[in-house]
Amino acid sequence: MSEDKLQMFRNRLTKMYRHIARLARRQGVTCYRIYDHDLPEFPFCIERYEDKLYLAEYQRRHGMTEEEHEAWLESCIPTISEILETPDEQIYYRERRRKAGRLDQYEKLASEQEFFVAKEAGLSFRINLTDYLDTGLFLDHRITRGMVRQEVEGKRMLNLFCYTGSFSVYAAAGGASTVDSVDLSRTYLNWAEANLALNMPVDSQRHRFIHADVKQWLDELPPGGYDLVVMDPPTFSNSKRMKDFLDIQRDHAELINKTLQAMTPGGILYFSTNYRKFQLETDKLVAASVKDITNATTPFDFQGKLFRYCYRIIK
Repeated sequence: MSEDKLQMFRNRLTKMYRHIARLARRQGVTCYRIYDHDLPEFPFCIERYEDKLYLAEYQRRHGMTEEEHEAWLESCIPTISEILETPDEQIYYRERRRKAGRLDQYEKLASEQEFFVAKEAGLSFRINLTDYLDTGLFLDHRITRGMVRQEVEGKRMLNLFCYTGSFSVYAAAGGASTVDSVDLSRTYLNWAEANLALNMPVDSQRHRFIHADVKQWLDELPPGGYDLVVMDPPTFSNSKRMKDFLDIQRDHAELINKTLQAMTPGGILYFSTNYRKFQLETDKLVAASVKDITNATTPFDFQGKLFRYCYRIIK
């Protein structure tokens, strides 16, 4: 790799870090994204989790031999360590492979698990930078989680496709009367329960963790059981435990309508998807109002780089 290109990366990373770190300090944010494929020659995603860095390299056809790629990476890491003021041993590297086909959203990458606790808005979350495709906390939903926390007091909350339960933790902290978290993965349900336990005693009467296929489970719900719902489904899923694969473009209207049926009139549904080509079929929704809140829920560290949609839907 030429010195010119490395200097270009150095300049870009320095500029981004100064800007984003300043905003993070002002807002009291300690977990945030710094860099995301800003330069095509340096296809990294770099996130800070307090004193640690998550460094993910997007898989691409780089044309380098294994040795050349190793040398390229070894020249990048000292630059990242220096500019982001983080020692090498606190940098966690992962090659992030783009998954083809209708596969599960989350992928286990290693047998040993290493967790540490990070803070967001005064709440604690277990983070894993070594063993899974994702870290356990989707930083792009920081604002959305805060909105849920502000609106949920005294309400019955449902978190569908709950992953590690960050929305559930925010809802419980916001005074929800009950919080139900549903996911097909026992691993993530256990992680979600552990996250809640970091912040408050888990009450089995108020905090339920439900192992189920959301598509099928929604059919069993009586009407009017929830006042606020969060649904952030995978784009595709074809787990063997599911009766049918999930295609969010094909299935979103049905999923949203089934969810609305289980809600009280005036209830709030936050629906989000990372599918870049997503088109909301508003005409198929049985809802009182639908508002695109993508821009309003985009944090400072994702401005201009966030490929997801978020909607506030009222029954």
